[in-house]
Amino acid sequence: MNLRPFLAYAPPMQLNGKRALVIGGGGGGIGRATTEAFGNEGAAVVVADLELARAEEAAAAVRAGGGTAYPVSGDVRSASDIEAMISTAAEKLGGLDVLVTVVGGQVAFVPAVKLHEMADQDWDTIYEVNLRYVARAVRAALRVFLDQGNGGTIVSVGSVTGFMAAPEQAAYGVMKAGILSLARTVAAEYARDGIRMNVAAAGAIATAVANANVDAEVVEEIPVGRFGRSEEVAQAVVYLASDAASYITGQQIVLDGGVSVRGPFG
Repeated sequence: MNLRPFLAYAPPMQLNGKRALVIGGGGGGIGRATTEAFGNEGAAVVVADLELARAEEAAAAVRAGGGTAYPVSGDVRSASDIEAMISTAAEKLGGLDVLVTVVGGQVAFVPAVKLHEMADQDWDTIYEVNLRYVARAVRAALRVFLDQGNGGTIVSVGSVTGFMAAPEQAAYGVMKAGILSLARTVAAEYARDGIRMNVAAAGAIATAVANANVDAEVVEEIPVGRFGRSEEVAQAVVYLASDAASYITGQQIVLDGGVSVRGPFG
């Protein structure tokens, strides 16, 4: 039996020819994994991070694998920085097909406290770094997609706290719920323009922030018995951004190891 045709086979790249911007922490954690996954799947990527050095490292990793990547820096809390990152990505890539929004969280930015103890300024901070920047980036990307006239795809990294209780992280849960609502509205308003938006809703993922702030005993409450990996979230984002998911819009994929479906007795 001649095995050479099988040994030579390589699966087609899911994002071949796509032009993508990974915004908000694209140089670390889930963002870094997503940036590298996009490069591996054939997309040309602009990676945006608050720290230029991290964006440069992520872009260099993509280029080392034979891909195309450019670093940019910007603060997602700044409306002008958001606009600049979107326009820079479209300029460097000759257009834009995919927007991925990543950064979010609560304990990395403000203390985890019960709702009645939360200060207004802390609530506003969580709004800025979880929802407002996403809405700004989505609006800017929509304008690019509509001007280009050939559609586009948006994928936001969300959280199971967007549809489950979020004790001591109420603001975070509210903002993640808002992202799913935003995705549904984008789906309803722009499907005829060839524009889709979906959410990859993550549970406990083994990032540096999670490892520093989540008790190891939490693992016992996860049915699969471990934290998720950034690479697993990245692969879900790749799928949602790809043409294989062209009939999926306004939805979310849940990556939580079974937490959200576990009953009270199991």
